[in-house]
Amino acid sequence: MAPPSASRRKKKTTGLRNWMLRVLEECDRVSADFSADPVHDLRVALRRCRSMADGLHALDPDPEWKAMKKAGRALFRSLGDLRDLQVMMEWIDKLHPADVSAEHSSVEKDYVDAGDSPALPQSERNSGSTEDAAAAEGQNRNARDPAAQGLLEILTHRETQHKYEAKSALDDFDRKQWRQWSKSLPQRAARFRPGSPLFRHLALERWTEARKLHDRALRNRSQIALHTLRIGIKRFRYIVENFLPEQHKAWSNDLKKIQDLLGEVHDLDVLWNTAVECHVFPDADAKKRWHARILEERAKRVEDYRKRMVGPNSLWQVWRAALPQGKQIQELATRRMKLWAYALDPDFAHSEHVARMALELYDGLGNAGLLNSDHGSDERFSLWAAALLHDVGKSKKKNRHHKASQRLIEDHGVPLGWKPAILHRAAIVARFHQGALPSRSHKALRDLLSNEQKTIIQLAAVLRLANALDFSHDGSISHVRIEAELNRKRRTDGFLRKPASDLCKNEAVVIDASGYRSTSPIAQTVAAERYLLETVLRRPVLVRAMKSMPAKQARKK
Repeated sequence: MAPPSASRRKKKTTGLRNWMLRVLEECDRVSADFSADPVHDLRVALRRCRSMADGLHALDPDPEWKAMKKAGRALFRSLGDLRDLQVMMEWIDKLHPADVSAEHSSVEKDYVDAGDSPALPQSERNSGSTEDAAAAEGQNRNARDPAAQGLLEILTHRETQHKYEAKSALDDFDRKQWRQWSKSLPQRAARFRPGSPLFRHLALERWTEARKLHDRALRNRSQIALHTLRIGIKRFRYIVENFLPEQHKAWSNDLKKIQDLLGEVHDLDVLWNTAVECHVFPDADAKKRWHARILEERAKRVEDYRKRMVGPNSLWQVWRAALPQGKQIQELATRRMKLWAYALDPDFAHSEHVARMALELYDGLGNAGLLNSDHGSDERFSLWAAALLHDVGKSKKKNRHHKASQRLIEDHGVPLGWKPAILHRAAIVARFHQGALPSRSHKALRDLLSNEQKTIIQLAAVLRLANALDFSHDGSISHVRIEAELNRKRRTDGFLRKPASDLCKNEAVVIDASGYRSTSPIAQTVAAERYLLETVLRRPVLVRAMKSMPAKQARKK
């Protein structure tokens, strides 16, 4: 008997490493037999790995995740074409099974004609020629519905061809590289705890996308709409299945049932389209009968889906109730963006520091009435996002990284909880944190409305100066503020008024910077980068060392 410690040790059946090793095992099974079950099992293993890579890549931008997905794509698709044929053949057997009584009658007739009896020993019954056996098999098959039999023969022929193509894709699959990834990628995946709020936010994104597809599909119930809905729910299911163990335990049966219903609707649609394409119907009546039968089966599944997914107590509401709510959605979206930037930015602490100083400059100039804001908090948030993400392009190239930063931010996609306009504006502002000065004729700005162009140039001016103030990347300048005298009020015509700006025309804006030295290399960079802000404000900008910070303001910092 095995030792107690050994008996308690169970083989792990979950996790990325397990599924990646399963892929290699299933490859060996499929290579020996491209039948339905091994093909299905290999596709399940590949799908699990690729869906986990998709979810983890949303949090970890390491290029290996994308490479792993791409490596399995060709094999997965090739096996998918083969699997689709096998599923259609299974549906033909369900909808139009062979007539068993007719088969038995045909077999008996063959035996009588050959002078044999079904009661003879097996060895004697099989003594006929192979041609006779083939002919008998053909007669047996003909007992099936003629259209079904014709389509089955076409699919059988195609199956042979697809097996050759699947074998070629399997031979091209780099198992050695896959085995290396099975060691390195699970280590990266271990940094993210299953069930974390970040995965719940990702699941909410998938839920939101799928729910929109649900609304569209129920409006027209077209093949394309229902197929797209099936994919949307599948993506939601994979996040729950791979990263939210508690929710998966509660929802797994319902998720599988819904996906199966939509999958069968898709199978029936593909079967009908293939039958029409292959012209297997002997007459109009046969085609009408087929169509009616498929529509009947399809309608049952659509109605079953509708009963489960429509109404105040639908599964949509059950799933949504367990996912992030209210302000937590934006907070988690921000955490995901910071995590993404941290993985790409070689000095993310510098970017965080620049973001803080950019907001100090923006708030100070705004309070002094020197900035015109049409977007309120959205404009401020865009500046903060641009400052936080402005150096992500350094992961692609060291020189001219500001352009790479814009492309990466725009390609990332908008996390649920952020407005698309905010991320788009942040990408352009990050583009101009260094390099050429922004102008309305620049290709990144020329298609925008005049007010949006003005806003972006204004924010870029603030970001350029904030970035210059941490040119050394050491945080030596800890805080900035607009000179306190800007808050004074002036008496005009005997009335106490506060004009749009407390500065006289052409009077300089004075920025106090804690830790600033006029003889430092930072001062040289600041002198160059303050030019855009001077152009925006239409007045000189003077940066000087901060003498002291009020105790109340210091506590806030």
